[in-house]
Amino acid sequence: MTHSSPPPPPSPLSPDAMALFQRIADALERLAPPVRHGADFGSADAFVWHAAGRRLSPVPKVNRVEMSLLRGIDRVRDILSENTTRFAKGLPANNALLWGARGMGKSSLVKAVHAEINHLRDTQALPLKLIEIHREDIETLPDLMSLIRVDPHRFIIFCDDLSFDSDDTTYKSLKAVLEGGIEGRPDNVIFYATSNRRHLMPREMVDNERSTAINPGEAVEEKVSLSDRFGLWLGFHKCSQDEYLDMVFAYVAHIGLVVDADTTRAEALEWATTRGARSGRTAWQFIQDLAGRNGKAI
Repeated sequence: MTHSSPPPPPSPLSPDAMALFQRIADALERLAPPVRHGADFGSADAFVWHAAGRRLSPVPKVNRVEMSLLRGIDRVRDILSENTTRFAKGLPANNALLWGARGMGKSSLVKAVHAEINHLRDTQALPLKLIEIHREDIETLPDLMSLIRVDPHRFIIFCDDLSFDSDDTTYKSLKAVLEGGIEGRPDNVIFYATSNRRHLMPREMVDNERSTAINPGEAVEEKVSLSDRFGLWLGFHKCSQDEYLDMVFAYVAHIGLVVDADTTRAEALEWATTRGARSGRTAWQFIQDLAGRNGKAI
């Protein structure tokens, strides 16, 4: 009986071949869908969503303004605070669109409300989490929702300066997530957005659709109806001179600047005139200049 000889051992790969295989493996790994890793929500109260890696990164210190320093927006402040408080308690609450004049504290209010509610919460309750998603990552909002849907915390998903251009269709993803999707918005999630546009679309785009369509009403309904997904529309309008000066002197007192009131008033008004606007942002920029001239750190 004859026996076949065992096959020869494989010849070792050359260094060039090994390098080639490694490059192929690296390329396949980059092409594979990223693994979603749950965030450590105990590490911070605020996070930023990174769409490229489908991950959340903690924000150790949020850039925010104290609630007491937000002047001239008392009504919208109270409405948003009450809505967020109900949500934090597990009660029904609405998505909110904060729209209107630039620099009047829209994004500052969202961050201030989040911080105040966590400060005043019952010690037995889990802290409310704030997640910022960038405008260009709105298409990945369903992925973010699925990541946090089963977490015991409650989340504010926040998009600053949200708007859409005429050739942009990502607004459809937002519409589906807010109300229309088969799963709907998770009970532990609420969506807050700020925008300079009430309908999130440029006015000329809506007017153009209306003027060229066979049925003008139906042509713009899909686009305009996006803002209807927000139960709260909170308008921010340009402030008066008195409100602007109130903001300036509130900052002066908060920082502890020692200044001449009449001189500061005149300088603050001149500062606003040269910039063509009175707003909370303008007041803060003036205060930064004033503090620097007085050698005072902020």
